[in-house]
Amino acid sequence: MKLLRYGPKGQEKPGILDREGKIHDLSGIVPDITGQVLSDDSLAQLRTLDLASLPVVNGEPRIGPCVGAVQKFIGIGLNYADHAAETGLAIPKEPVVFNKWVTCISGPSDNIEIPAGSTKTDWEVELGVVMGRTARRVSEAEAITYVAGYCVVNDVSEREYQNERGQTWDKGKGFDTFGPIGPWLVTRDEVPDPQTLDLWLETDSIRRQTGNTKTMIFSVAELVSYLSRIMTLSPGDVIATGTPPGVGMAQKPEPIFLRPGQTVRSGVEGLGEQRQVTVQS
Repeated sequence: MKLLRYGPKGQEKPGILDREGKIHDLSGIVPDITGQVLSDDSLAQLRTLDLASLPVVNGEPRIGPCVGAVQKFIGIGLNYADHAAETGLAIPKEPVVFNKWVTCISGPSDNIEIPAGSTKTDWEVELGVVMGRTARRVSEAEAITYVAGYCVVNDVSEREYQNERGQTWDKGKGFDTFGPIGPWLVTRDEVPDPQTLDLWLETDSIRRQTGNTKTMIFSVAELVSYLSRIMTLSPGDVIATGTPPGVGMAQKPEPIFLRPGQTVRSGVEGLGEQRQVTVQS
């Protein structure tokens, strides 16, 4: 299934995408797409629905973040071997974990707001993992069964705040609009192997990132298991699992960063595409 949320900011309604690409309203079935409806049992009930009997959403509504009421938005740094290589940093022995504040979450086509004074706002296409049930000290072998599904994430990052203003990555990761997620939450059954997915990103039609989740240092299962040993993962929590090579700060012969008026497009195989325009905040 491809679950989504549509409508004005703060007023999103739950929806489901059919095979023809039409959005059907789920408001009469569930109040929203949040952790409360992402358990295996709840998703199994949604799969029994006759989509033809549900109202079709006409026009082209705004698509919001694919999950609402997110409690934790967790980032993983340097998780692709080829990305670590381009930064000149060593392969991590354990996952590099940071926070993206939940207030940074935005829709897949919402504007990216470049912070006032920023000259180093960067892009990072990533595979997003959405939790389906509470995970605490779970084994790697069981970890995937705790996942509800997957989505596209752009881990937008302000590199000066991340790397030059102290040792706290979080400061550069959580500006408003720095966490577009969606367009869809694609349920786990439709992604049999999350370690074989192509990822890409372009700015103004120039390809910047091309990668595949097979080069992840720590797999989805390893990450879920690891994180569940240092925190309780709740239904609806989102994990951004790292980015492949091609980020702006690693461009040659010199870094390239986002400026107002650009278009950023990105996607993950089978999970849809995002498109944002950059504006000055």
